[in-house]
Amino acid sequence: MAPRQAKDCASMEEVRAEIDRIDSGLVDLIGERFAYVDRAWQLKQSPAEARVPWRIQQVINRVRTRAKEKGLPPELTEALWRQMIGWFIQYEEEKLRQQMDSKD
Repeated sequence: MAPRQAKDCASMEEVRAEIDRIDSGLVDLIGERFAYVDRAWQLKQSPAEARVPWRIQQVINRVRTRAKEKGLPPELTEALWRQMIGWFIQYEEEKLRQQMDSKD
């Protein structure tokens, strides 16, 4: 079944089906992003390299700009990305700590 535009949904069931479809796609994209984060920690040398403030700001600026272009609240995208980035940083730091501990 082809995706419906929000304006074309005639019932809550149709709205929910489209939200479920979008959620599934978002999970797939986050999974794809996670694969790169998982590779990134492997290329780093220490937990200190997991948190790169200039890169975090660069990503935030890009998603805020994209949100504005799409007519979305940039505050929403920033909040979502900061949460996701924070989780990924913690993940990288833990993996790097484990890697350092296994070398001792």
